Amino acid sequence: MSLRHALLGLLAHGPASGYDLTRAFEGGIGQYAWQAGHSRIYPELGKMTEAGLVVVDEAGPRGRKTYTLTDDGRTELRRWMLHWPEQATVRNETVLRMFLVQSLEPDDARALLEGMAEHCARERDALRAVMDADDAEHRPGDPLPFGRLAGEYGIRQYEAVQGWAQWSLERLAAGEPVR
Repeated sequence: MSLRHALLGLLAHGPASGYDLTRAFEGGIGQYAWQAGHSRIYPELGKMTEAGLVVVDEAGPRGRKTYTLTDDGRTELRRWMLHWPEQATVRNETVLRMFLVQSLEPDDARALLEGMAEHCARERDALRAVMDADDAEHRPGDPLPFGRLAGEYGIRQYEAVQGWAQWSLERLAAGEPVR
């Protein structure tokens, strides 16, 4: 994934300024999916403008610019979204810990797994509260709130990791060797 595609996806929901996009990355997208600050966002918007993926829709006071997605930008977003990468570079610290948990002494492995289970339960509950609040404001027939599908994915991911950690703790408690 690239910052470019994240920005295209955000702009698909309507025009936004660099400041607005930076704020979006300070919320759920930055916390759960992709981090980017203004020092990366503004140069990328310039490159996207040069490439014809976005246009400056409005220029306001103090140099504030509002960007709008072009047809070419929408086409590129669609191409990227529908083309599942055959081999993506993976860097997932949680999964790396899952691979390496067996390198720990059993007491340390249990402490790590208990911590993972507790962390996932806390994060799941916090994300569930956000999703429940969004759902409470959603009226049947209206489009889903932005990020709702991703939020559900996050909840299920936390549940899966929590379940794996509990399963692993059961294996350790049963005296199965950790190698």
